[in-house]
Amino acid sequence: MSETLHEIRLRVNGIEHELRVPARRLLSDALRGELGMTGTHVGCEHGVCGACTILVDGEPGRSCLMLAVAAQDHEITTVEGLAEPDGTLSPVQQAFAECHGLQCGFCTPGFLTTVTAGLRRDPCPTHERARDMIAGNLCRCTGYQNIVRAVERAATIGTERAATLTTERAATVGTERNATIDTERAATISTERAAALADRGSGVSS
Repeated sequence: MSETLHEIRLRVNGIEHELRVPARRLLSDALRGELGMTGTHVGCEHGVCGACTILVDGEPGRSCLMLAVAAQDHEITTVEGLAEPDGTLSPVQQAFAECHGLQCGFCTPGFLTTVTAGLRRDPCPTHERARDMIAGNLCRCTGYQNIVRAVERAATIGTERAATLTTERAATVGTERNATIDTERAATISTERAAALADRGSGVSS
């Protein structure tokens, strides 16, 4: 007997997807099978290893423990959605690459999503808080040292990018303000010249 399929709508990485899935379909399986987002890895399937971690409304969640039908009305972010729209790596992705925070890479997507959420809550973690941030994810290759370094490096990159963005915005505001002032001055000069020409015309007429 075939299973009843339910029509659901999932919002993943900012895009709406319409699916027909059985009630018991796990979110991890729907992401990988129906949507082809294989960056979400499935390890223990018991919510222990953290390889399947995604962001649900910005918070880490185990996709192997969540039913796809329960993910409706939530914003889902997978590892594929962490980079900027132009392809620029996120601070966390860049830091993992710089610090060699991976070897086989199987656990990496779960770490990337976990750390992304962690740094939103704690943008400048101490060394101990950086270690605590990844305590719920397992890695069998790296020994975690480079992963902790990557967390700390990601915090630095995030701070640097925020400072750069603030400076660029301030420069833009300054440029726009200068342009407004120049326009106002030009309008004033034009008005004054028009008035002067009108006065001259009146003098000639008299």
